Amino acid sequence: MGTAFADAERCASIPCGVGMSGAPLSERIGLALLHRLDPERAHGLALRALRSGLVPSSGVITSPRLRCNVAGLTLPNPIGLAAGFDKNAEALRPLARSGFGMIEVGAITPRAQVGNPRPRLFRLSADRAVINRFGFNNQGMEAAAQRLANRPKDAVIGLNLGANKDSDDRAEDFARVLAHCGQYLDFATVNVSSPNTEKLRDLQGPKALSALLAGVMEARNWLQRPIPVFLKIAPDLDDAALEDIVEVARGAHLSGIIATNTTLDRNGLSASARDEAGGLSGAPLFEKSTKVLARLSQLSDGNIPLIGVGGISSAEQAYAKICAGASAVQLYSALVYEGMSLIPRIAAGLERLLEADGHTNVMQAIGSKREDWL
Repeated sequence: MGTAFADAERCASIPCGVGMSGAPLSERIGLALLHRLDPERAHGLALRALRSGLVPSSGVITSPRLRCNVAGLTLPNPIGLAAGFDKNAEALRPLARSGFGMIEVGAITPRAQVGNPRPRLFRLSADRAVINRFGFNNQGMEAAAQRLANRPKDAVIGLNLGANKDSDDRAEDFARVLAHCGQYLDFATVNVSSPNTEKLRDLQGPKALSALLAGVMEARNWLQRPIPVFLKIAPDLDDAALEDIVEVARGAHLSGIIATNTTLDRNGLSASARDEAGGLSGAPLFEKSTKVLARLSQLSDGNIPLIGVGGISSAEQAYAKICAGASAVQLYSALVYEGMSLIPRIAAGLERLLEADGHTNVMQAIGSKREDWL
C-alpha cells in the first residue's frame, strides 16, 4: 500500500497521462491510481466510489445566469452528463449531487446483453481521448426500470434508448424501452449513432429513421406524462445527411437533436491505441462535432433545440458549443482525465464568460457566434 501511495503522489505532481488541472489533491491521486488500471476496471471502480460516497459532491449548481429551459425541461445549469458513464442507472443519487444540470443514463436495450468482447475501452492519454467498442452492454430495461423508479425527484434524468444486437426489429426495440421506462424519465434519447452495433447507423437514413421515430413517438404519446424525445446523431454525416436529419426531426416532432456521438475518424491521433476499432470521443472530437452542431443550427434556423456533445473539457469549450447553437451541453470523456470536480469548474467559468459578454442568462448566448463554425 505504501508503494502504491508513493506512486500516486508522484502521479499527482506530474502529468502521468491525466489532465487534473485545478482538481483537488485527493482527486488527482485517485485519478492517477485509476489510470494505472485497465480502463474498464477503472470505470467500474469509479462508479463504485461514487455510489459509496467517496467522491466529493458539489450539490446543485445554479444561478440566474445559468438557469435555462431546454425543450420544456427546466435545468439548474446547462451542463449535462452524456450517456455511457452510468449505463445501468446505478448511481443516480450521487450523480444528482455532482452538479450536473441534467443526467443521461444508458444505453438500455429491451433484453440484457453482454456487448462486445474485452478489451473494449481504451485511453488515448496523449490525445486526451477515449475509444470504446462496448456494443450496448447493459442489464436490460427491467433492471433499469427498477432503479429509475427509485430515482431522486429533484434531478433531470433521461435515458438513452438502444436496440439489441440480435433483435429481429431494432426499430421496435427503441419504442419498447421507452414504453417500459418512460414513466420514470424526464427525457429520452433515440441512439441510432453508436458505431459499435453492426448496421445500427443505417437507421439514420431518412426513410428508416422516420419509421423508427414514428414508433417511438407513438410510445411517448401513450405515456401518462409525455416527455421530450431527442435524437442523437453521428458526427460523420455529410451535409446532405444533416439536411435529411433536420427534415425528419421536424416531421417527427422531435424535441431536439444531440450532436454528436463518437466518431470513426482517426485523423491527427498520436496515441498507440489510435487504430483500435470503435468510437472515438474526447478532445479530438471537439472541432468536428461543433461544426456539425453549428450546421444543424443553421439548417434548422435555430428552431430545433440542440444539445452539444464532443470534446468538452473546459468552460471555454462549453461556451463555444452554446455560442455555436447548443441550448445545453453534455460531457463524459473529460471526466476520465479531470474527475468530477470539472463540473463546478466549468459552471464557474461559464458564469464568468457569460458575464464578460454581457449576457444575463445563458439562453441569450445560444447561436450568438454560430458563423465562426460554418
